[in-house]
Amino acid sequence: MSMREAGCLVTSVAIEGVGGIAGAVAARALWLVLGLAALAGCERGSDAPAPETAAPVSIARPEPRVDAAAPVADPLVAFYADVQGELTASGRMRLDTAPADAPYSIDDLVRNFERIALNDEYVQIADRFVRSETPALLRRWAQPVRVGVVTGPSTPPEAAARDRAAVAAFTARLARLTRLDMAVTDGPDANFLVMILSSAEQSIAAQATSAQFPGFQPAVLGALAGTPLDTFCTAYAFAQPQDPSVYAAVMVLIRAEHPPLTRLSCVHEEMAQAMGLPNDSPEARPSLFNDSLEFAYLTEHDEILLRMLYDPRLRPGMTATEARPLLPAIARDALAAQGAADEIASLALN
Repeated sequence: MSMREAGCLVTSVAIEGVGGIAGAVAARALWLVLGLAALAGCERGSDAPAPETAAPVSIARPEPRVDAAAPVADPLVAFYADVQGELTASGRMRLDTAPADAPYSIDDLVRNFERIALNDEYVQIADRFVRSETPALLRRWAQPVRVGVVTGPSTPPEAAARDRAAVAAFTARLARLTRLDMAVTDGPDANFLVMILSSAEQSIAAQATSAQFPGFQPAVLGALAGTPLDTFCTAYAFAQPQDPSVYAAVMVLIRAEHPPLTRLSCVHEEMAQAMGLPNDSPEARPSLFNDSLEFAYLTEHDEILLRMLYDPRLRPGMTATEARPLLPAIARDALAAQGAADEIASLALN
């Protein structure tokens, strides 16, 4: 999702291999390396070469604005607070998830699903991610998902607890929508890492991973080590070596400098996209998967897309041509299931 007017870029990148290391192993290894790096208090060497950054953007990168009369410890904190303020002041980053002013039909759901689930937003060229929408096979999880949450020392304990609670709550929501076995874990069995790190902590994580696992995907390490200012958050999905349409591991990266609303919005979008909805669409509304940034959180429309994605009538590896005839019936059933779930939730509240 690109924030062009705000000067920010959010990407979701599906990667079909990790340079000789199986995706699940790579994710677990990264968890361990992060822990070792923190315990060792490792610092970035001054002679370390700067890796190439992923997903180059075509917009000018804005510089952080610092108020000289009221200095802050980290100018990026003030910068991202300003960006969020500009977005909300312009009517974007809405908090409603079922707005009356954005109706949608079965045809809309079918069109949006095909655009978002069966196309990639980025392609990998050499060691870079380049924005280029291309047709893709249907991909999703087919194994239990264990979500690990990593925060760095720059995140105060109360904020870290809030982040973990947000990820846990959203994990439960995704499990309900997809009917997958999903849970948060504190152990090395994590195959879906949500990392909330500052710029300095990202660089440390990249160096530690590169040192311990030289075969790790260079494009991912480059993005991790040198995340551009205009990149808010990213999701990298790694496929099973024997089946490139089935996910083995995911790494979500969110800037720790974000204010709470942007952090939570990143949790919603990147975790949802890493379930198998890698693209955005300008026609999808009301949706988080839209570059307009009209909505901050996963909407009911998006929940229906997730229900559709994990419908048993679809299977990983399907092309758009194969899936298209099935989508109207799947969309109708998903819409009905969403309505029933909403009614149950309403009754529970009353």
